Amino acid sequence: MTKGLAKLGGMAEVGVHKAKTELSKLLKRVAMGEEIIITRNGEPVAKLVPIEVRKERVFGLDAGLVEISEDFDDPLPDEILELFES
Repeated sequence: MTKGLAKLGGMAEVGVHKAKTELSKLLKRVAMGEEIIITRNGEPVAKLVPIEVRKERVFGLDAGLVEISEDFDDPLPDEILELFES
């Protein structure tokens, strides 16, 4: 274990001061998949976690799966409008 880092439920734990002075090192570890808890006076206050990279969305992938009725944007009946306005 690296000096100044403790383990909290399997995650590394580091104080605010050490996190500020070693942020670059901590970010390298996070980039490799590790999660790190930052503490203030021994109490957890934040967690450094790797971001999830989103897959590129493909336009039209679900084409034909949804059908919109012809009256989709017609005004709602009065009895339904009353439910929203009451």
